[in-house]
Amino acid sequence: MAKSKVIKSEEFQQNNEAGENTAEVIYDTPSKIPDATKTIPSKLPVLPLKDIVLFPYMIFPILAGRESTIAAINKSVEKDKFILLVTQLDEKIEEPTFENLYRTGTVAKILQVLRLPNGLIKVLVDGLVTAKVEKFYSDKYITADIKIRNVPFKTDTELEALIRQATKLFTDYVQTNRVIPQETLVAYENIKEPDRKLFYIASTINADVHKKQQVLEITDLHKQYYEILYMLGSEMEVLNVEKEIDAKIYQTMQKNQRKFIVQEQIRILQDELGEGMESDPELIKLREQIENSGMPEPVMKKAVDEFSKLKKMPSMSPDYSVIRNFLDWMVSVPWNKATQDNFDLKHAKKILDEDHYGLDKAKDRIIELIAVLKLLKEKNIKKTPKGQILCFVGPPGVGKTSLGKSIARALSRNFVRISVGGVRDEAEIRGHRRTYIGSMPGKIIQAMKKAGSTNPVILIDEIDKMSSDFRGDPSSAMLEVLDPEQNSTFNDHYLDVDYDLSGVLFITTANVYYNIPLPLLDRMEIIEMSSYLDFEKVQIAKRHIIPKEILEHGLTTEMISFPDEVLLKIIQEYTREAGVRSLEREISSIIRKTTREIVENTAKKKKKEINIVVSDELVEKFLGVQKYKQKLADDKDKNKIGSVVGLAWTSMGGDILNVDVTIMKGANKFILTGKLGDIMKESAQAGFSYIKSNAGLFRIPESFFKEKEIHIHLPEGAIPKDGPSAGITMIMAMLSAITKCPVRTDVAMTGEITLRGHVLPIGGLNEKLLAAVRSGIKTVLIPMDNEKDLQEIQKEIIDKLKIIPIEKVEDGIKYVFKDKKVVFRK
Repeated sequence: MAKSKVIKSEEFQQNNEAGENTAEVIYDTPSKIPDATKTIPSKLPVLPLKDIVLFPYMIFPILAGRESTIAAINKSVEKDKFILLVTQLDEKIEEPTFENLYRTGTVAKILQVLRLPNGLIKVLVDGLVTAKVEKFYSDKYITADIKIRNVPFKTDTELEALIRQATKLFTDYVQTNRVIPQETLVAYENIKEPDRKLFYIASTINADVHKKQQVLEITDLHKQYYEILYMLGSEMEVLNVEKEIDAKIYQTMQKNQRKFIVQEQIRILQDELGEGMESDPELIKLREQIENSGMPEPVMKKAVDEFSKLKKMPSMSPDYSVIRNFLDWMVSVPWNKATQDNFDLKHAKKILDEDHYGLDKAKDRIIELIAVLKLLKEKNIKKTPKGQILCFVGPPGVGKTSLGKSIARALSRNFVRISVGGVRDEAEIRGHRRTYIGSMPGKIIQAMKKAGSTNPVILIDEIDKMSSDFRGDPSSAMLEVLDPEQNSTFNDHYLDVDYDLSGVLFITTANVYYNIPLPLLDRMEIIEMSSYLDFEKVQIAKRHIIPKEILEHGLTTEMISFPDEVLLKIIQEYTREAGVRSLEREISSIIRKTTREIVENTAKKKKKEINIVVSDELVEKFLGVQKYKQKLADDKDKNKIGSVVGLAWTSMGGDILNVDVTIMKGANKFILTGKLGDIMKESAQAGFSYIKSNAGLFRIPESFFKEKEIHIHLPEGAIPKDGPSAGITMIMAMLSAITKCPVRTDVAMTGEITLRGHVLPIGGLNEKLLAAVRSGIKTVLIPMDNEKDLQEIQKEIIDKLKIIPIEKVEDGIKYVFKDKKVVFRK
């Protein structure tokens, strides 16, 4: 496709002499061709143009590189040098078809052709006359049958007026447009012919190609002038708007420059007069804030140095806002302002009991901490006690976060919560350096600013959910924060000064402690908060949830009440959780719907006294059908074979876990299904190896395992399962399936096993025993090494279970199998 641009004919030759001296001159002819239109043939080669419209009387250079275009040029040169220039409808199309070409173009005479070293051809053409395409033809290049179209005109008063108006607008356009040289007007004034003036204007203005094509296609000179006037008017509007924008920008720059010069003059005068006080009220206020902030001496020196830089810096400087933001953070962070501590142990115990039911172990540890802090203050010992960093670990909804708020209320300290779940960037903890755009301090300094004191209680929530990537490891940055030996000189990257965190009481929370990195775990004392029992949830609902929800919904305790059996129904049939968050939502839903009925009935019947007792029927009406069916051990089939109940522990609490085993004829395969993790798969393999290696002990024939497929499945396959504690459960299920001996359905078990049959200790014993109670289990087998942990289990749980510690797999067989088919060889 040919590309075109406007140049003068003498420039074409100069370009050739200056930079194209290696080109081969194919044809050269004078630009004046008298009566050339009379010899134009009716069929001509076509040269498509991409981004320009060629008008008569205009000379243009065209750079051609495509084979079809070069063939058309060569044919024209060989014949009579005439060629038809037609503009494309869509300039993006590289291979134009007939449909992509306008039907009106300009016949031109080739004046000069240069073959360049890179294979391209540069052609200088002279526009002669407008032509209408009758029909296109296609071979190696496009040709067309044409009809010459001379635009007749008669000089009259209207044409004179149009020429004058066009001349005026064109003169204004050239003078306003900074791109077009002023010599263009001189060339225009030397033109006498009306049509030539028109085409000169059309080729000069910076208008759309398709609008220029419209001018070429119009067959009346008067109408062509009207179209040109419209184009000139549109372009002048655009140029005037651009001129206004330039003027506004210039005025703004002048104003800013003037302000800068005046500020510099004021600064120089102040330096000459020896005045140290700033004239800007904001800077005066900032200076006072720095002086009254109570910063340590090294920090104060850095702040004063930065303030001195700020005074000498123009406000338009990019560094001005950076330093100003830095100083604002420096004066907003508390340096020596502390709240008065309340170390009254009775007051602390009262607050903790008011806010939380149960949680005796956590409360005792908090009271111990407050007692230590009290003694240290009385003896004026500023050293932070070791083990002050408490980490509450437990399922969601058991009160970890609210317990931190209670500690702050008991000590009369300010409370701030920081959530670090999902934090991957170290800068979230330590802050960004000031060299970065939009930098700011980390979460710790932000929390100190929010607290407004140097001794707040800061709760770091979800510390087990921090992770790391290419931006650093935030848990490593947290080591300095939670280490009493280091946090007195905590250095935030943004402030770049030491900040004392030793007066802060840090509390952390987590769902599981094994996700916390060991160096970080070593700096904290783990306090496990177990799941609530049903009777505990009832008490929490009566003491905390219901009064709060009644108050928030504008009711009173006399207007609505919840019997214990109704609360128990909500807990067992509409929630399944370790904590009480879902319970709170369901109770809130009941109170909200009750409130609506109270308002509607009051408006209708004008009742004054309202006392609604929530019943089972109301619960089903407001909450719908039962959401959860209590997951009980299967007691319908007392003699199940190959199905054993295990106990599992997740971050959401404890649950029972059924293990089903079936044996089929087939190739020697060991199949595991139920979305099991790698650890649980390895535990199943270890159990199977134990049974095969001790086949004689269980009177299993050695040939039994040949051509057998053993399939172990754990139901609820959509839920991921992992961990080694189901090892003993899978061994018992496999023994039952192999020996065809039924197992008791009221017995559950937990424990990791070895290849020698030893039962190793497990974690989450409290949650697992609680799940056994909820599921109607009567007997639970636990590892012998976990027997010591029973001292910390609630009495209400132990009283409802028969707990049997076992040391080896053989010790538990007599409790699992109902009959005596599985016996040992003496």
